[in-house]
Parts: sequence; structure tokens; C-alpha cells
Amino acid sequence: MTAEPRRVIIVGSGPAGYTAALYAARAELQPLLLAGSGMDPDIGLPGGQLMLTTDVENYPGFPDGVTGYEMMDLFRRQAERFGTEVLQVDATAVDLSSRPFSVTAAGATYNADSVIVATGARARWLGLPSEKEFMNRGVSACATCDGALYRGKEMAVVGGGDTAMEEALFLTRFATTVHVIHRRDALRASKIMAKRAMDNPKIRFVWDSAVEEVLGNQEGVTDLRLRNLKSGAGSHLPVGALFIAIGHVPNTEVFAGALELDDRGYVVVTPGATTTSVEGVFACGDVMDPTYRQAVTAAGTGCMAAIASERWLAEQESRGPMSETAAETAQEVSA
Repeated sequence: MTAEPRRVIIVGSGPAGYTAALYAARAELQPLLLAGSGMDPDIGLPGGQLMLTTDVENYPGFPDGVTGYEMMDLFRRQAERFGTEVLQVDATAVDLSSRPFSVTAAGATYNADSVIVATGARARWLGLPSEKEFMNRGVSACATCDGALYRGKEMAVVGGGDTAMEEALFLTRFATTVHVIHRRDALRASKIMAKRAMDNPKIRFVWDSAVEEVLGNQEGVTDLRLRNLKSGAGSHLPVGALFIAIGHVPNTEVFAGALELDDRGYVVVTPGATTTSVEGVFACGDVMDPTYRQAVTAAGTGCMAAIASERWLAEQESRGPMSETAAETAQEVSA
């Protein structure tokens, strides 16, 4: 156990976590950031999903683009410059039932007066070895991030929900044709999104089919090997890029029962804010945002969470020693 509680612990890195750390450090809160170890593939890498993105061309301030790794390295260095302590460990348990809160990671337990959750989300993948082989070389889970990189090529989207339709429609700005590959013969998307996609002349649907293998060369993806799930017939689909749009999973397993989560597992926050169901605990980035999932929006909410935490801590100090229990709130969450 640490001798004295930290002012704030930030769980998770990425644009949200590092931005929260930067603002908290500049406010002299001396934050501790648990960045993750990178050892658990279900959680992802320290730095978040951008660590899987080769080129970032839509983040303000980088007119020539930047790699995801380089950007997150800059974020981390800037946060550390102002006094953030970064540990590359995974949070394995939390106790938010009373203050100070506690977070356990790598066998040690850290106490904090405030906690900021920035653990992000991870994309669902098909699970193909060839999918991993061509990741960032034609395989992506973010059309907004990477679509423009494959301008002038045929592209494919896997999925049948609203997200897949949104990705396909967005990609029509750059692709000659967008092939939507779906395992069924009808879309799960809302009627309005399905109609928009079906009415777009650039979108072609490949029904009752699944991707069995991603094929390509040193330059990237060249085509897909498909299997019709009804007839069993195989086929090849020439494309220059494949976008997986079968959903995301928020990294909130460690917070189950401690914070209110929605039916998809995302942390529930006050609309327009970063406050969670437990007073003194804030959430930012993709762990609470199933809609935008962009580095710039994650960074924005990281700033919000740090400022909210700073103001909350100041209010608590004005009331006296921070020994108030949060048990009632935690009981409501678990109930």
C-alpha cells in the first residue's frame, strides 16, 4: 500500500489518459498514470488503439501526418514533463466503495482521492491470421482514420449494423466501389441507415458471406477469399483495403460492479460531462464514447475529466479532510 493517497490516479493511456495526465500535472495534482503493460491482447497496447495505426493524418497540428506510435510517445513525454508518473502495468482490481479509492496493479495497491478512467475500447476482429498480417497495410477498423489512405481503390467493409453502414458510406468518398460483406441476407442496421447504403450507387452488397482469408503482397491487400455460408461456394474479391466494422468492446471488465455500465459495457457518464456514478471518479475517451471514437474527441474528454477532477478535489478540500464514504453510491451501482 502507498503511504499517502495520490491526488489522482489515471487508469489507461491513449489520447484521453495522457491528456488527462497533462492537465492534472499542470494543475500540480502529481498524477499517477497506469498505462498498461501491453501483455494482455484483450486490453491492447499502452497508448491505445492509435498504436495499431500507421499513419494519423486527421489530428490537428500534424499537417504532414504522424504515426500513431510517434504521437503517443509525444503525448507521454509531454505529460511526464510536467510531473506525471507513468507505470506500464495493468489495473487488475479497483475498490471505489470508499475514499480514498484503491487501484491494484502488478501486485501493488495504490490509493487515490480521485480516479480517472481512460481504459479505452478495442475493436472486434475476425480472428484471422492473415487479418493480423495485413493490419495497417490494408486492414483497419476505422474508416474515418484510414479511409483516405486507400483513395481510388476498391474497398470492403465487413458487418451489417449501423456502424458498418456508416463506414461504407464514408468510404464512398474515396473508393471506386465499396463492397459490404455480411454473413446474413438482411442487414441489422436501422432502416434509415440501410436505405442510405442501398441507395448509394458506389455500394455493393455481398450477402451470406464471410471472409476466410486476406490476400496481398508487400505493398498491402490485393484481394479477399470469401465463402458463401449457404452454398459453400468460394470466391475471390479484389480490393485494396478491408475495414472491419463488427463493433467495439470497452475495456471495463475491471470496473464491473464498481461503476454503472450501460448494456454494452461502456461507462455511464452525465451527459455533456465526465462524471460517473461514483462521486470522485471520472471517465474519458472511448471507454465512455461509443459514438465518435476519435483521438481528438478522446483528448478533449481527457481534458474535461482532469479539470472536473481538479475542481472536485478543491471542493472536497474546502469541506475538510477527505474521509467521506462512497459506499452508498457503490451499493447503488452493484444493485
